[in-house]
Amino acid sequence: MNMLESVDFLNNRVCLYDSFRFMNDNAAMRWNLDDLPVFVAVVNQDGISAAARELGMPKSTVSAALSRLEGALRLRLIDRSSRSLRVTAEGEAFFRQAQLILEQAREADDLMAGLRSVPMGRVSVALPPAFNLEVVAPRLPEFRARHPGLDLEIVVTSHGASLVRDRVDLAVVVGSLEDSELVSRSLLEGALIWVAGPRWLADHRPGDTLEDLRAQIQACEARYALRRLPVEVRGEAAHLDLSRGVIRVNDPLAVRRMVMAGGGVSMLPHQYCVEPLAEGRLVEVWPYIRLSRASARLTAVYPGRRLLSPRVRALLDFLVEICEAHTARAARAPGSAVNRS
Repeated sequence: MNMLESVDFLNNRVCLYDSFRFMNDNAAMRWNLDDLPVFVAVVNQDGISAAARELGMPKSTVSAALSRLEGALRLRLIDRSSRSLRVTAEGEAFFRQAQLILEQAREADDLMAGLRSVPMGRVSVALPPAFNLEVVAPRLPEFRARHPGLDLEIVVTSHGASLVRDRVDLAVVVGSLEDSELVSRSLLEGALIWVAGPRWLADHRPGDTLEDLRAQIQACEARYALRRLPVEVRGEAAHLDLSRGVIRVNDPLAVRRMVMAGGGVSMLPHQYCVEPLAEGRLVEVWPYIRLSRASARLTAVYPGRRLLSPRVRALLDFLVEICEAHTARAARAPGSAVNRS
């Protein structure tokens, strides 16, 4: 449901939220629920003109709705000038509540339309590039066959959490969750492992020390290119300096391709090395030098609310299912290693 459909929905079902009261200066204030989608559009589109185009409304109508809402609340929600627009602290707080109200309204509409048993409509998800290619894309025909009434949109990005609420229903993120307002569901908990290609190992002795390892790292994911990357060497805390002298790439599959081509040693999530390890195109090295498992964790995140819409629930359940299958397959796959202790 787009923003304009939200306006129609609220016009037809205003009984869901007959009236909301905000207290200010000890007086009860009434505001029009129909103005919520307009206010949310102004914030999301970063301007009244852009919001008017998004909603298909005259600019004067959007401006009047915003002024009417501010007047009813007796609060300035947006500071606006001829050249800029800034959401106030009060506007930010009201914006978060407005989003929840509109989402609940859409969920109520889904229920009234009988979508609980048969998910239908548009659902969007933001996926990291490697996870999309390696885990999700091969299973999409199955999702399509299982849910023909869903229109799935996939946004491939490494910054999915920032798109939740405004652009996508669900996002998969790598590493630790920073936004406590988002609900999280763990999908994959693979380890980061050190790998090299047979071509590199044929010409270079792996060595035994952390210094030997550092000398052979030629590329890594950008997130790990730190001055003090924490590691454990046989249980003892240590660190690696990867801030210089390495190629930084924001795609683990590009690092994997380079390593398989003989480009030194690097760390990769085990879930993206299962087949190359089984086929001998990669070899695990330095197994006693470990990195944090949280760095390779994949988590689904979505806005916190009491009820997930059936279409989002169907997508989340599918992601959980295929990740469990991927984990089981990885556990059964054979691999090889050198310098294992």
